[in-house]
Amino acid sequence: MARFGMVIDTKKCVGCMDCVVVCKTENNVPEGFNRDWIVQDVRGKNPHLQMEIRSERCNHCDNPPCVYCCPTGASHVHDLGGVVIVTHDMCIGCKACIAACPYDARFIHPEGYADKCTFCIHRVEKGMGPACVSVCPTHCMFWGALDDPNSEVSKLLDSRKHHALIPEAGTKPQIFYLV
Repeated sequence: MARFGMVIDTKKCVGCMDCVVVCKTENNVPEGFNRDWIVQDVRGKNPHLQMEIRSERCNHCDNPPCVYCCPTGASHVHDLGGVVIVTHDMCIGCKACIAACPYDARFIHPEGYADKCTFCIHRVEKGMGPACVSVCPTHCMFWGALDDPNSEVSKLLDSRKHHALIPEAGTKPQIFYLV
């Protein structure tokens, strides 16, 4: 079974937020909540500053603490590609998964369940990729099978310097940022 992941080229991302808007539309995310967001990270000292613009979301970790702490099994790893999802009708809204996630990638939906990015699993099941990838005007987002050495995401990771967020948390995130 393929292990899905995302690669985002921070040299191409302009922070336009098209990924955020299409996610809200595609997944009926309620007003005031987001499954993904844009971060501008500025480092260094003047005049030697560097800025990285990142589209962030759930990292669909290989070692997901949100899954391990869920008392009902609502948070789990989907059979298709290792995508971390929440079965809404099983979730009791206890917020344990929110506390366990080092990426602050979850929220309690107004209907009372934990919600987050699903890599648009409903689209993936139909052979499509996540909506955010499909609308990116700078084509900075890539999605595919990380364990396939011939996939575009694997080739990008092999050819460019990259990083993941908070690797010291031990979650083994599956979203990588090209630098």
